[in-house]
Amino acid sequence: MTLEVERIDPPMQDAVSAVLKWVLLAVAIVTFALLAWATTATYRLAPPQPDRFTGVDGAVLMTDADIVAGKGGFQKADLMDYGSLYGMGSYYGEDYTASTLVRLGTVTRETIARVTTGKAFASLSSDQQAAATTVMQHDLQSIDLTKADVVLPQPVAAALVSVRDEIAKALNVADPANGWTPAYSLDPQLARQTADFLVFSALTTVARRPGVTWSWTENWPYEPLVGNTPTTNTFKWTWISFCFTFFAFGVVLFIYEFFLNDPDDAPMDPVLSIFHPLTPSQKRIWKYFLVVAALLLVQIAAGTIMAHSYYDRTSFYGYDINRLFPFNFLRDVHIQAPIVWIGLSWIGAALFLAPAIAGGQEAGGQHWLVDLLFWVTLFIVAGALIGDYLGIMGVINKDWFWFGNQGLSYIQLGRFWQIGFFIGLALWSLLVMRALWPSTAQWRKAAGQFWTGRIRLEHLIWASTINIAVLYVFGMIPLTGIEKSFTLTDFWRWWVVHLWVEQSFEFFAAAISAYLLMGVGLVSRKLAERATYFEIILIFLGGVIGTGHHLYWAGGPSMWVPMGSMFSFIEVLPLVLLIIEAINHYRLIKAHQEFNYRLAYTYVIGAAFWNFVGAGVFGGGTLNAPLVNYYEHGTFLTLNHAHTALFGAFGELAIGLIYFCLRYIHAERPAFSETLGLWAFWLYNGGLALWILLNFFPIGWPQLDAVYEHGLAYARSSAFYNTTLFWQWMRLPGDVVFAAGAMLMAWDFIVKLRPLYPQSIDRLIFRKPLPADPQAAA
Repeated sequence: MTLEVERIDPPMQDAVSAVLKWVLLAVAIVTFALLAWATTATYRLAPPQPDRFTGVDGAVLMTDADIVAGKGGFQKADLMDYGSLYGMGSYYGEDYTASTLVRLGTVTRETIARVTTGKAFASLSSDQQAAATTVMQHDLQSIDLTKADVVLPQPVAAALVSVRDEIAKALNVADPANGWTPAYSLDPQLARQTADFLVFSALTTVARRPGVTWSWTENWPYEPLVGNTPTTNTFKWTWISFCFTFFAFGVVLFIYEFFLNDPDDAPMDPVLSIFHPLTPSQKRIWKYFLVVAALLLVQIAAGTIMAHSYYDRTSFYGYDINRLFPFNFLRDVHIQAPIVWIGLSWIGAALFLAPAIAGGQEAGGQHWLVDLLFWVTLFIVAGALIGDYLGIMGVINKDWFWFGNQGLSYIQLGRFWQIGFFIGLALWSLLVMRALWPSTAQWRKAAGQFWTGRIRLEHLIWASTINIAVLYVFGMIPLTGIEKSFTLTDFWRWWVVHLWVEQSFEFFAAAISAYLLMGVGLVSRKLAERATYFEIILIFLGGVIGTGHHLYWAGGPSMWVPMGSMFSFIEVLPLVLLIIEAINHYRLIKAHQEFNYRLAYTYVIGAAFWNFVGAGVFGGGTLNAPLVNYYEHGTFLTLNHAHTALFGAFGELAIGLIYFCLRYIHAERPAFSETLGLWAFWLYNGGLALWILLNFFPIGWPQLDAVYEHGLAYARSSAFYNTTLFWQWMRLPGDVVFAAGAMLMAWDFIVKLRPLYPQSIDRLIFRKPLPADPQAAA
């Protein structure tokens, strides 16, 4: 069976799909246009950086140049993967904005008490303490960051110098009790400038925006000491968003029931139900899948050491692990590895399935390009990992930005490696195009269909690969250096981290999942395309502007509170459809006694469940509500969302795609056992459940209480974490169960990929020769 135009472009067009595709185009244009407008507003309204801060005596305390250099030091030392800034980063160490803010407030208040009464603050009466606190809050809140020269009151100036010097010293001194290793990449001058940057960042959280009564960060973090409490904007849009979400649920379910849930009486198009002989490029994919298994094990190893560090910050079972592998490097590995292995899963699966979709045809030289992409990707991953480590350890000094660690959570790769990674993604998109339409004639016809609006699932799959590649570029703004404003840096970081996950990844997942359902004959092309269009419309509506829920508290304009909350709540809606469709798919599969891809679809259905729970319940349905997020942001409760959404949703989908390919590789061979894959599936899900029940919740809820009662600085301190040591240890059962699943899966991959191995590798792993292929014999 070949990819003939008649098969993908039947004479009778589906009226519902015809409407939905134009709605999708309109939604895509409007949402990205709105995001472009919001981008200009964010640039205009981000916290300004004064030329200099001085005391009343005219002494210069810090300058704009110091702050910019300090931001570079913050990134160079990768402090974002030890602690966090504006709540963004690691939850292991302090939140630098909250802790610095509390230190500034405490020292300022102490200075005021001594200047006005000659006594320490602790020895004052309650009325005198209240008066000193009021003056401190007024002095900090009255700082005007829009001025070129900011003159600080004497108590604030003294506090700034004291806190800045304290931070600068701490950056270069080991603190085993807190799991802190010295910032090897910072010399004394750069450490001082990094402290300037942290102090300035803290000031943006308390200094008021002109014309309003709240700070540049919407009064985040919650710190009653300095008068930071939720704004009316935060409360109002939480209430409105919940009302809107329940109304939208009804609208979406109505549309689904009346337009998408028709009886499936349309012609089937089971293009993947026939096992074609493997093409040369398909036979080269085994390397991708083995690297996937290896990287997952690396991720688990790094995560296990990190988890241990929470309950024993001085050593790993007696060994001083921090001296060799600082916590921030381990976190880099732990959060970069899943991005790479999930990406490699999708790259490999798309490159394998595309020739099958094309009926076993293949463009000339495709197998060489598939090999080239693999080795280029492996070089980039290895180089980035080594550069990351050498940058943190201070070995790569001058060129840290290009070849070391950029110090931005989830996109730590040096710029050189980032550019290489983008080239790899672009090559992947090109190879998918060549695989889907192997001949020039097929490509021209497919292009003609696309540009005349006759868009099919094949077009959507390819478009999603372009989308993934293009959005990655925005994480490289500005291309050749660091942005002076952290607010703007974080804004572009979320274009990659959020838009990749909630828009690009969801786009690819929806398109490829629907095609596989159609390709194995479970649903018709008509219903598959209807459902995909509708899901992608909702993905664009929620995923694009929904980026704003990450920008509530990082210094962006106040408009991100209503925009982020309203649109991010829409993210829940396609996830509800995923659950409904997963139930329907399960029933269809159960009805087919001889269904070849049962194991693969077990993972796909599991991914739909965790997508709803992780991204929906733990994400858009709760944490994205501004008033909830105001207190929760930067706490352990976010780990529920991070782990269940990234691995549960996209990781399980990636594994499901691989098992789909493995089943196709084995074709009619009888020896395709699902046992190890099913064991791994339940161990993975059991591990996720144990993490939630024995670690994330038991620590996250008391931490949320601590924020509400004492403020974020205390809730992120060692003093708080030391009260949770038992539950920190209880991370271990989930780690063991999850790791067992990964090891079973890795071995299962090794065994099931055997038909593709060169003879030398097969002899190295196995002693017996592989049984003859019935297809080859035929």
